[in-house]
Amino acid sequence: MLSDSNKIKLNREKVGFCRFKKLDDKYLLTNDVGYYYFLEPDKFKDFMEGKLKRESDIYQELKDKGFIRDDFDIDEMIKTCSSCNISSIGGPSLHIIVVTLRCNFKCIYCQASRRSMEEKQYDMDVKTAKRVVDTIFESPSKVITIEFQGGEPLVNWPVVKFIVEYAREKNRTEKKKLLISLVSNFSLMTEEKYKFLTEKEVSLCTSLDGPEELQNRNRPLPNGNGYRLTTSWINKIKKDEQDKTKKGHACYYLSALATISRFSLKYPKEIIDEYVKWGFRGIHLRPLSFLGFSGGPAKEKIGYSPEEFMEFWREAMDYIIEINVRGKLFYERGVRIMLTKILTDRDPGFLDLRSPCGAAIGQLVYNHDGKVYTCDEGRMVKDDTFMLGDVNKDTYKKIISNPKVKTMVTASILDNLSCDYCVYKPYCGVCPVLAYALYGNLFPQVINTDRCKVHKEMFDYVFRKLQNERTGKTFNQWVTLPKTKA
Repeated sequence: MLSDSNKIKLNREKVGFCRFKKLDDKYLLTNDVGYYYFLEPDKFKDFMEGKLKRESDIYQELKDKGFIRDDFDIDEMIKTCSSCNISSIGGPSLHIIVVTLRCNFKCIYCQASRRSMEEKQYDMDVKTAKRVVDTIFESPSKVITIEFQGGEPLVNWPVVKFIVEYAREKNRTEKKKLLISLVSNFSLMTEEKYKFLTEKEVSLCTSLDGPEELQNRNRPLPNGNGYRLTTSWINKIKKDEQDKTKKGHACYYLSALATISRFSLKYPKEIIDEYVKWGFRGIHLRPLSFLGFSGGPAKEKIGYSPEEFMEFWREAMDYIIEINVRGKLFYERGVRIMLTKILTDRDPGFLDLRSPCGAAIGQLVYNHDGKVYTCDEGRMVKDDTFMLGDVNKDTYKKIISNPKVKTMVTASILDNLSCDYCVYKPYCGVCPVLAYALYGNLFPQVINTDRCKVHKEMFDYVFRKLQNERTGKTFNQWVTLPKTKA
């Protein structure tokens, strides 16, 4: 809505479709192609009333970005739209396999509702694993990523090994672009396992929440020091990376994930320093989802408000920018994804920030028992609301044709929601699973949800920083980094 509608008369013949908001002392405009522009209040008034001079630089820039209706190059906009901010639907490409729910850690926020090491009934067997791989390769997507999760995947090493070998063998005839990754706490890693994973080109990811005291508080290992076990392998893998890079060999770079609990909030700089210390090029500062063990009564102990999280996040981001200004390139992955959508015509492929979301059409999750879910979050809900089928009973076609797939698409198309009025719509997305888990409704009042509040403040921060020449230069470096295999 126009804040001064009585003073501005919208010229519908000249003004192209756009969304806008007052951000500090300027107006931010965005359109469905994903372009943005800042205008001073007087120029914003001229724009809305169609009074900008055609020969002015502002007019030309707005015209080139599709904001001027009577001088609109529709062919160019369609060409841009085809590669920018529009979800391509070619079948799910991300396939998460939960080979076990058992885990030797007792993370306070465990979303997967881990099981004890004694409960072997929560391991996937080889027969089910074979059916999972066969189902995965029925996806029409030309790119397939298999990602092992748990529990702790290395608990069920024989099945991990079988899936890697079977998938590689199967792909000799299928000829898809096959990527395989494993998310692990590394406590059960051995030289033999590491050698196998390296030779089979399996990329590795671990969890690192910060310095030793914080890591062990968030991710306790009974009768052990989880931080030291995890970082001993981080140290080894990072040294191997350096050796391979020096020799000019291709390298799957180790990645790590940080989860922010209430206990993390007072350590924004220390968490960043920990990642820099181990040679990581960036960090993803992820808030809790409040699924699994992080929901319910535990939320009061380990959770926080959107305002508390954003205070932490802004301080961490300011510190990251300071590190870059001092000459060291280091990024925040969530912001890098946002910037890719804002500054480029590339789709970063991040399934949580797109419309519709990636549930079922971008990813599928195969639980230890063969049940297939819409997404990783879908399997973490305490019922089978988001279950699509079972590989031991159903074909890929039957699984992907489940009516729930259409429901998920409908529930996550931003045009159907109040998000359609938001200036950040071209870059954002919603999660129906989290909405269901937290509010009991696939269609909550999005603008009142914590997730929406956090995303809006993140985008506010990013667009404010984009106006600063020095920070804008840093952000452009983040989105032009060369691609790696991890």
